[in-house]
Amino acid sequence: MPETPRSARRPVAAIALVTLATLLAVSPGYGYHRDELYFRLLGEHPAFGYFDTPPLTPLIARASVTLFGDSVVALRVVPALIAAVVVVLAALLARELGGARGAQILAAAGVATTSLVLIGGHALLTFGVDLPLWVAAILFAVRALRGDGRWWLALGAVAGVATYNRQLIVLLLVSMGVGVLAAGPREVLRERRLWLGALLALVIAAPNLVYQATHDWPQLQMAGALEAADGADNRLMFVPLQILLLGLPQAAVQVAGAVRLWREPRLRCLVLAYLVACALTLYSGGRADYVGGLLVLLFAAGCGPAVRWMSTTGRRALLVGLLAINAVGSIVLALPVIPPAELEGTPVTAMNEVARESVGWPEFAAQVAAVVRDLPPQDRAQAVLLTDNYGEAGVLDRYAGQYGLPGVYSGHNELYWRGPPPPSARVAVVVTDNPDGYATLFAACERRGRIDNGVGLSNEEQHLPILVCRDPLRPWDGLWPDMLHYS
Repeated sequence: MPETPRSARRPVAAIALVTLATLLAVSPGYGYHRDELYFRLLGEHPAFGYFDTPPLTPLIARASVTLFGDSVVALRVVPALIAAVVVVLAALLARELGGARGAQILAAAGVATTSLVLIGGHALLTFGVDLPLWVAAILFAVRALRGDGRWWLALGAVAGVATYNRQLIVLLLVSMGVGVLAAGPREVLRERRLWLGALLALVIAAPNLVYQATHDWPQLQMAGALEAADGADNRLMFVPLQILLLGLPQAAVQVAGAVRLWREPRLRCLVLAYLVACALTLYSGGRADYVGGLLVLLFAAGCGPAVRWMSTTGRRALLVGLLAINAVGSIVLALPVIPPAELEGTPVTAMNEVARESVGWPEFAAQVAAVVRDLPPQDRAQAVLLTDNYGEAGVLDRYAGQYGLPGVYSGHNELYWRGPPPPSARVAVVVTDNPDGYATLFAACERRGRIDNGVGLSNEEQHLPILVCRDPLRPWDGLWPDMLHYS
């Protein structure tokens, strides 16, 4: 097993702490993202699983609210910590692959200033929680492939835990398996600890797998729904985002990283793993960030060659300058730097869905509450709230106490399985982009308001009508299947 260079512990720790501090400082910016509101809502009812997501991220939301308070800042403490962990793991990967002090610092700084890490560290999202699990699994795989079989057990443990966030870790394991079969080292398949690690992963993942099996494999149903809705767009943007998620200068270093890994026979399988993971993601219509952990690997692997290439002052200034420019662009793209009132028409709204869909939620809740408040007392006593998506349901639940709102119901994803409104509900305050559809379900529907985020930003909720619908034409149990939709 090759000798591992000395650790650049202090500068790497400093970069991680700066990343953490920066993310915490900007955490109130814009406001909740729709997924954060949903995870907060799911976390109120802990479970072994939910139809559209395993339990880990909702549990993080629940713990964050319990420990730090019910606020957007509270939900973003863990993502910021996770981003700092990814920075450290990138430096450890660079060190494991022969990178000395300069390479480790380059890996930490280069990863910390990417849109992939900054977006994942700014908001509580499943891909952000996945990233350190993937990078840790890859680090353990590198150590195991280079001859220390004990790390197969660590890889198995991390893989098992990762299934509680998303089943995507299977993509990494399958891709690495194909890489080993195609390029070696095939002798690791005779390693007893590899199979013990696989068994450990299965044991840890067992409750999650039982949930999936006993609920008709909902994650496969969700994957089909997502592919139908977004697959074409995801395929179109996949290759450009392989460059943009880390940045153009990082992409050049990644090429060097792929060459460096290929030159070490025991690690060639990881280059093939990246290619296989990309092919499978493209085939399934998945998002480009699904392979984000492997992008971090390629960059970390390339940092040693990049430092050696920077042997002259001119080359060093060129690469550092390009990385600095990319860092500024990533910060503007990923973090709440541009005021909400000036976001419309900027590249941020086109390239960063998290920013676009984090504006206007308090206004949304206040405008729905105003419609509820204007109902006659007898209608308010029999009213419920209906929404078309989980973000809208999540924000109305978040502000229910402040505004005295009635119960909120939605047919979207997991919320459908919580069931319909009670039989006594005669009035529904509805936020929808399909008012004509609701008009066929009730005796009468009338428009009482319209959502306005106050800054003119064109996001998913802007200008949605707020309806008051009375007297459902069928019992709620009969209406409810018509409201089911997965996306």
